[in-house]
Amino acid sequence: MSIWLIPAIILIVLVTATIKKVPSYEVFVEGSKEGIHIALSLLPFLLGMMVSIAIFQASGAMGAIGSLFEPLLSAIGAPEEILPLALIRPISGTAALSMTTELIRTHGPDSFIGYLASVMQGSTDTTLYILTVYFGAVGIRKMGDALKVGLLADLVGIAASIVIVIILFQG
Repeated sequence: MSIWLIPAIILIVLVTATIKKVPSYEVFVEGSKEGIHIALSLLPFLLGMMVSIAIFQASGAMGAIGSLFEPLLSAIGAPEEILPLALIRPISGTAALSMTTELIRTHGPDSFIGYLASVMQGSTDTTLYILTVYFGAVGIRKMGDALKVGLLADLVGIAASIVIVIILFQG
């Protein structure tokens, strides 16, 4: 059934446009032009974010932050190998997915770390990417409150994933 879902939606849109006498091809072309314009306007934001991520990783800041949180992770029973994923997940989905893949490849998909990485990947979001791309696309410049709420939600997601996996894996 899923193989027919997208063609069915497209057909419904085209039939509805024909019934309402909407010039669907012309509207599609106009939307495409607008999409290209939006994509070009997002390039500076994406480039800035990518450079910031590269600087963060290359500077050793990740290791320094990791050493600060290691005692806390040890106290709650979370492995220190998961910390880089927890730190990079709000910044970059691609980097986080790469870290998750490497953790699963190294420790196995059925290991505690594999479960924790998978749950953490699904329980948090790429807050800085979302703010950069989506807020930049619509021209929102003041994003302080959204940043605070997004990072708080990521922190709750990280904490919840650790607690839930500890309970399920060790319980």
